Amino acid sequence: MGSRKAQKSQVSEDTYGQAAGAIGVLAIVFGVLAAIKDKLGLSWPATVLLTAGVLVGLGYAAWQLRTRLKRWLASELKPAAALKQEAAPATAVIGGDQAAAEAAVAHPQLTAALIKAGAISKDEIVRDDEVRIEPLPGIGTFYDFLVPEGKTYAHVERRLGEVAGMFGKTRLHTKMERSRDNERRVRLLVLDEPPFTRPFTVPARHEIESFAGVPFGHDVTGQLTGARTFNKASLLVAGMTQTGKTTLINGLITCLLIAYGEFDLYLLDGKFCGLTQFEKVAVRYEASDDPDVYEDMVDTLNTRADRRYARLQEAKRNRQPEPQFKPVFFIVDEAADFFAHDGTNAGKDNAARIAEKSRSLVSKCLESGISVVMLTQRPSQNAIPVMVRDQFLYRLCLYVASEGTAKVALGDTYFDTIAPINPALLDPDIKGQGVLFAHGVSTLIRGFDFADEFMWEIVDEVYDRQQKVIETGPPSPLKQAIELMRNASVEFMYTADLAPLLGITETRPGERGKLLSKLLGVASGKDDKGVRGYHLADLIAAAKSGS
Repeated sequence: MGSRKAQKSQVSEDTYGQAAGAIGVLAIVFGVLAAIKDKLGLSWPATVLLTAGVLVGLGYAAWQLRTRLKRWLASELKPAAALKQEAAPATAVIGGDQAAAEAAVAHPQLTAALIKAGAISKDEIVRDDEVRIEPLPGIGTFYDFLVPEGKTYAHVERRLGEVAGMFGKTRLHTKMERSRDNERRVRLLVLDEPPFTRPFTVPARHEIESFAGVPFGHDVTGQLTGARTFNKASLLVAGMTQTGKTTLINGLITCLLIAYGEFDLYLLDGKFCGLTQFEKVAVRYEASDDPDVYEDMVDTLNTRADRRYARLQEAKRNRQPEPQFKPVFFIVDEAADFFAHDGTNAGKDNAARIAEKSRSLVSKCLESGISVVMLTQRPSQNAIPVMVRDQFLYRLCLYVASEGTAKVALGDTYFDTIAPINPALLDPDIKGQGVLFAHGVSTLIRGFDFADEFMWEIVDEVYDRQQKVIETGPPSPLKQAIELMRNASVEFMYTADLAPLLGITETRPGERGKLLSKLLGVASGKDDKGVRGYHLADLIAAAKSGS
């Protein structure tokens, strides 16, 4: 009972003390207010409001100062490890060192570039210890790095244009290679200058011979690039006029003569003089823009392909090894001219027939060893029929005026492929520069511009080798006919004169012609007067060619 009274007494004393303190504070406040009122000459309400406003302002300033001080102290006391984790968030490691991953430091340039380009997400990094950067003097900078786990090189390849932009370059300045040891590894070259600003030296003969395939030209680093093989493949080359197509194809034929060795060459020169330097080594050379000439050459090659397919079928039936055929190349310059028509029904029928024969020939190269190379300076939608264009495995597009035109040459879905290069962005003043699209991969190349003397030297060597093969080959009616005409110093001999010299005694003209054609394996021709006989050039061409 006494304890409760003591507590009550203590509470009463505290209350009296607080009340006295409050009265004292109020007295002081009124005293201060009175002093302010007398000093400023204000009324009591104005004095109270002014004082209250000053006190509120001082309170807010004190709160701001206190907040900023707390933030500064927190940042100073934050552990270094926490700062590193915030700057470089680590991802989970599969089969690796989790602690090392958590301590990983991001490579600032590549991480920022790939995140902004959309190749990796914002919470992923390119680890600094997984990056190798190598300056290539006079060329550019080479980046070799691993993308974060869960990503592959393809994520960068799909965004290669955006990545190039992050380096302040264009897609044309970049070249990306796939690693053979790790799907996450990216090998990226960023050029210092626009591609092919300075031309590369044409390759020496031994470089062409040692190339694994057939080189088409240089890539942006000066390395040879081209086709691994022309076996079961054909090539379509498109580009506007004066972009270097003929120079490029002359370089390609020269490389074929060096790299392939023995093959049969059929040339249809729609420019009349673009391929002339290779005439002497061709099985058949025609300088013409006549669709009938083109159709006749296509018929000849289709017949040859049919014979080869018959031999393949026979080998399979008899369970024998597949026969090895001599490679054949049919190169057509200004191919679009041969698919044009005059708008009449007859013209349309002729064009449709030629297109179907061409489609058949290009598709037959898949098994018969006959490769077709077509060039056109009019890569418009109807220049070369779709049924023909779709058969080409290799596509090469030089400068064109628009993306739509590029699709005609490279395929309607080309710009949906991985890391496409737009040929409309190429510099038209750099001749022979183009986009090579093969096996789903785009490569920027520039064709070789060989000196005429070098090409003549190669052609003469091949021609001498061909003549030696004819001269040292086994005796045959064809070889005998060639020797007879050479000894007689004539370029054309009538059937009636040649047949008896080869042992044909038939006197009826029609039957005599059939027997001679079968014996030689060559169709007869006509002279200027329309009389049937054989041209020496046709017999030599037949002797050069195989089956």
